[in-house]
Amino acid sequence: MVRTAIYFALVGMFAWGVWALFADYATRTLAPEVAMAISYTVGVGVAIAYIATQAGPVSFSESGVAFAVAGGLFSGIGSISYYVALQRGNTAVATTVTALYFVVAAVLGAVFLGESVDIRDVAGVGLAVGAVVLLAT
Repeated sequence: MVRTAIYFALVGMFAWGVWALFADYATRTLAPEVAMAISYTVGVGVAIAYIATQAGPVSFSESGVAFAVAGGLFSGIGSISYYVALQRGNTAVATTVTALYFVVAAVLGAVFLGESVDIRDVAGVGLAVGAVVLLAT
């Protein structure tokens, strides 16, 4: 199970790296919100195609839908901000700084989901933040 998760995480990492390149190119000739809307429309198509390939029925729950809607709201805010940052700055800085979202997720996971945080986690986050500061300056 962990091996499969790592495989998909690596695919996601690579895909998002390539996405950042194309998003930068798009914002050179499109308004950031237009570039994002087009990109995410295609992304929805990919998600629907993936769902269609999975075995079994699609299930919904009220709480799951509510959390997905809330996640979509914050994803949209973050994405618009990212696309504007690409248009006004450079890819390396915009991508590196926004990639620190995992720090926010780790803190929220510890506070709201009761996920454990040990000294190695704190050290890893500290090193990642340090790397971002070095790359962004």
